[in-house]
Amino acid sequence: MKAWVIDKISNLKEESEPLKFVDLPKPEPKAGELLLKVKVCGVCHTEIDEIEGRTSPPDFPMVPGHQVVGVVEEIESKQGAVKIGDRVGVAWIYSACGTCEFCQSGQENLCADFLATGRDKHGGYAEYLVVPENFVYPIPDYFSDAEAAPLLCAGAIGYRSLELCQVENGQHIGLTGFGASAHLVLKLIRFLYPDCKTYVFARSAHERQFALKLGAVWSGDTTEQPPVLLHAIIDTTPVWKPVIHALECLKPGGRLVINAIRKEAHDTDYLSKLDYPTHLWMEKEIKTVANVTRHDVREFVRLAAQMQFKPEVQTYPFSKANRAVMDIKNRNIKGAKVLVM
Repeated sequence: MKAWVIDKISNLKEESEPLKFVDLPKPEPKAGELLLKVKVCGVCHTEIDEIEGRTSPPDFPMVPGHQVVGVVEEIESKQGAVKIGDRVGVAWIYSACGTCEFCQSGQENLCADFLATGRDKHGGYAEYLVVPENFVYPIPDYFSDAEAAPLLCAGAIGYRSLELCQVENGQHIGLTGFGASAHLVLKLIRFLYPDCKTYVFARSAHERQFALKLGAVWSGDTTEQPPVLLHAIIDTTPVWKPVIHALECLKPGGRLVINAIRKEAHDTDYLSKLDYPTHLWMEKEIKTVANVTRHDVREFVRLAAQMQFKPEVQTYPFSKANRAVMDIKNRNIKGAKVLVM
């Protein structure tokens, strides 16, 4: 089968084609697994983190991609929950042990044996993908393949971030960065908490205008002060600078939720500006998001269909995977990017 792989750690300031196009054996499902023919795969900033070594695969080469929509072609299972021909999605959570204290308490995202699609197991930048049957999700007919892909990661991780904010209707909520995840969270806030007001911090004027178009009441640069202090802020950026400024914008008792698998190291000098009285005192909190659970994925896909909203997507042919990755690296972002087979 044809596939794109990460075969080494690369510096994307020097390397513009970090993914290599290769032929790999078509995978064969084992007991309890499915073989999917991939239709589309979303492109995520996590691929940048993998390529640049912040969350490297344990083994190279690795097929990246964890926002996969495909059709079931083979089944090696006795459960019968999924049928050949079904259209299903695959998310970042490839598998978890199912027996540890975290899995048993609904926190399988914290399982020590958590495996990630496209990092620990081959992902969706390929013609075929093998995945455990219990870790796929039916895709509602309302969504096209490309529209469904970002729901599986950007949407699901955004849903988890919003849950961790412990939002109440009528509060003031901030979003720092306005890419694939944040634009879905804004729509989710408007649906679940119609009296909340959303404030968007974004470096790009284009992203700020996009946020206002989708219903934000205010948008400004990541260093600007909103007109009011906020109850909660979700940070979706890959850097530290917005974190320091976000803490200055929280009300007493406010919570900052950092939705990023890793932060880039080039601006760590901003951490030296962290001042306890200014940024942390008055019972302000910082919470991080680690992975997603199957519940997060199922619940967000259900809500998205119920809301009947479709994510903003930009599609790329499968042959242009490197261009899609570099567009994210260079912040050429509007909505979510999706590779189409």
